[in-house]
Amino acid sequence: MSVTWTTEKVLALSPDASSSKSGQQLANASKWGLLGHNAIALWGECQGSGKSPYRTQIDLTEPAFRCSCPSRKFPCKHGLGLFLIFAGQPDAVTEGNPPDWVQEWLEKRSQTTQKKQEAKAEKNVDPAAQAKRIAQREAKVTAGLAELELFLQDVVRQGLATVQTQPYSYWDRAAARLVDAQAPVLAKRIRAMAGIPHSGHGWADRLLTQLGKLHLLVQGYQRKDALPEAVQAELRSQIGWTLKQDELLSLAQQSDAAAEVCEDCWQVLGRRVTEEEDLQVQRVWLQGKASGRSALLLNFAHRSQSLESLAVPGTQWKGTLVFYPGLYPLRAALKHREESTAWTEPTAGYATIEDAIAQYGMAMAQNPWLENFPMLLMAVVPYWEGETCCLTDEAGARVSLDTEFKQEWTLMALSGGHPVQIFGEWNGSTLMPLSLGVQGRWIPMEMSS
Repeated sequence: MSVTWTTEKVLALSPDASSSKSGQQLANASKWGLLGHNAIALWGECQGSGKSPYRTQIDLTEPAFRCSCPSRKFPCKHGLGLFLIFAGQPDAVTEGNPPDWVQEWLEKRSQTTQKKQEAKAEKNVDPAAQAKRIAQREAKVTAGLAELELFLQDVVRQGLATVQTQPYSYWDRAAARLVDAQAPVLAKRIRAMAGIPHSGHGWADRLLTQLGKLHLLVQGYQRKDALPEAVQAELRSQIGWTLKQDELLSLAQQSDAAAEVCEDCWQVLGRRVTEEEDLQVQRVWLQGKASGRSALLLNFAHRSQSLESLAVPGTQWKGTLVFYPGLYPLRAALKHREESTAWTEPTAGYATIEDAIAQYGMAMAQNPWLENFPMLLMAVVPYWEGETCCLTDEAGARVSLDTEFKQEWTLMALSGGHPVQIFGEWNGSTLMPLSLGVQGRWIPMEMSS
């Protein structure tokens, strides 16, 4: 069975809540002068404020969007509106051959993909130049970590109470030096710590935990040559020195042990898009039906550009992933995949919250720098505890939901007070729900921040 597009799945592709609202307003066939589709594409013409209608087209194999409107959002409201009509009113969309402007776009996309593949195949790496670049970056990172070690010592020596009086610039200066040292992930950690002293009760414990993780990173990297390869790879990743996807796939092609290859039928459990400075970051969580293996696909785009739709929650596809080396590997690169199909029930999850927390503890024992842990709870009931939305299981164990999650009442309404399946990202203290399984439906919880 091919993917059955539903309203929930289409809205999961929306860049923000305002686009979703505008798209739903355009999900009316009477507002479109042309509506058509075939096996691989969907197209339409929507009358705007100008003389000519906006031409909107969707490549259903990705899906990918294009529209002649001036919006810089991807997909724009016209793309969402067209897709919502296709999902909710399929009889309103005529099946047939695409017009020339759609066919030209599809051919151009095919040619671009082929050229990229050819360029990758022809790309030659100069070993001497590569070794020189690595040595230069190694020197910068080493110097940057030496400065970071002094900064951490100063924070502890002065006392955490003193840190609470420091302005944001205190942290930003330390982060900027790490950016100069080509250690961007460490810089991100430092900037994130700036708000902890003002985060309320328990801030000192939370700050000390993050300081300890940074100290462990510094000490580990300074001794990396004496550590196993997997630990070295994790340390480099936590600093921001990761393999490029092309390099990882090349290692897999050479059957290098550092690149773990896994073939499976991958179920898409959840998707989240966040913004980090000028970048959009898309995280797509997968689970292998046969292996039970969790995997994370990352995609990046400039804020003004469109994010490639890696997958939609509630779909699955047979494919091959290559995992990045490290401790408790989760991040993977897509090597190959077949056509998506739909599913309604996840293969496996945690029967109880206690089981999920125990597995998280095992993961943290392997990788103490793990930030987001995939957690699929198979039977939990959402409820309010004071002003905090929580989940509880049959045994009475509970977890709190992340305060950034704003769809508590939607979650309550969909569950109706009955156990549901919930997938989300666990950060060690709260869960961010990304999708929900109820009555045979797998519903993405629109999550962009």
